[in-house]
Amino acid sequence: MNDIDILKLYFSGSELDKAVEKYKNGIPAAYIIGEWEFFGDRYYIDENCLIPRCDTERVVECLLANLPENACFADLCTGSGCIAISTLKRKPYSKSYAVDISEKALDVAKRNAKLNGVENRIEFICSDVFQTNFGDRRFDVIVSNPPYIPTKDLEKLDVYVKTEPISALDGGDDGMDFYRHIVSKFKNNLSANGKFIFEIGFDQEEQIKKVALENGFECTVKKDYSGNPRVALLQ
Repeated sequence: MNDIDILKLYFSGSELDKAVEKYKNGIPAAYIIGEWEFFGDRYYIDENCLIPRCDTERVVECLLANLPENACFADLCTGSGCIAISTLKRKPYSKSYAVDISEKALDVAKRNAKLNGVENRIEFICSDVFQTNFGDRRFDVIVSNPPYIPTKDLEKLDVYVKTEPISALDGGDDGMDFYRHIVSKFKNNLSANGKFIFEIGFDQEEQIKKVALENGFECTVKKDYSGNPRVALLQ
């Protein structure tokens, strides 16, 4: 089903015409509708956060497979909150800390936590990941779908992607700034058997493995639905 077909499920008549016109002018369907499905769950979506994508569901699958019972995990660069929230719905005795630099994105995530009934098990923190300090707090997993597009490649992105927040896309010169910082800064915040789980770009497998090795971790990479490298597990 393409995006026009999806718009037809939500609009009809003149409202559909207006929606299609917006879409043709480069506004993503999710922003026009105001909601999107992720991992079988419903999410409120607006222009203040990245639109959840199906490949990110592989991150949730990996997270669910690696969380112990009664787990505590951190979701860095949480955006809409989809990774943490869909995980918490399926791990009813777990809790999460969700961090994002954007207050407006966190407003979206808070709305989604309430929409999906997990608001009492998630703590939201408005902070730049490069300035975040968890002190002596320990996590079973630290997960993140951080910005990972190299700065030089931003102009090459699809017109619809360009409407999404630049802060959720720009990963620095080589796209690896967030990974290097998160692993080196927060490795001491992992529990004894703690792990990192990341979404990565399709061409970043060797780079994330290098970051892992430099910080004393083994790294395995899982593929997305298209067969591209997408989820890195560091342990």
